[in-house]
Amino acid sequence: MSVREILEELPRLDASERQTVLRRLIEIDPALEVEETPEMLAAIDEAVSAFDADKGVGIEEARRRVTQWTSK
Repeated sequence: MSVREILEELPRLDASERQTVLRRLIEIDPALEVEETPEMLAAIDEAVSAFDADKGVGIEEARRRVTQWTSK
């Protein structure tokens, strides 16, 4: 099976199957696992509070922030 075929099949998997794939990938390459940091958890808490107060950020800002958190 080619990489292209694997990628095309991923959206057809249910959540449990995707979790299984993710766990296996991390077993093969532990560097793929994203470690939670206090900063990341604080940012998530802030985002949830902002969302609850109807002060959420747009998707582009959310993507930018996630990229920042995971690139450290």
